[in-house]
Amino acid sequence: MTINDLPAINASLNFVSAIFISAGWFWIRREIWQRHVPCMIAAIVTSTAFLVGYIIYHVHVGEKSSGYSGLIAWIYFPILITHVLLAFTVLPLVIITLVPVFQRRWDRHRRLGRWTMPVWLYVSVTGVIVYLMLYQWFPPHR
Repeated sequence: MTINDLPAINASLNFVSAIFISAGWFWIRREIWQRHVPCMIAAIVTSTAFLVGYIIYHVHVGEKSSGYSGLIAWIYFPILITHVLLAFTVLPLVIITLVPVFQRRWDRHRRLGRWTMPVWLYVSVTGVIVYLMLYQWFPPHR
């Protein structure tokens, strides 16, 4: 494995995280918290692994400019901008949503989770889309 493998690994971790977030939401909507909890733990673990891989990659490689223009730019940049802006809010949101769990404040956890889940899911899914656009579908010319 090389540093150049990290974008694909990170996108995979984002994809798996999105699956666990969705499954956790599915189970808690049916009030089956025994299945919700392991899904959310797995989502936190995969998202944390993603964040570590993302930081390692960008410390070594830096940012990758897309160089997009035209229609692709009109699609890519709004996705990228919303992804980046919301990605900054996800970590604090997840933490403040998780704190009430340890306090057994289910009402507060539920209230915060209603905001955290869609943002976290959006960031995970758009992370995969950004990867696919930048590295697979429309890689910039070298």
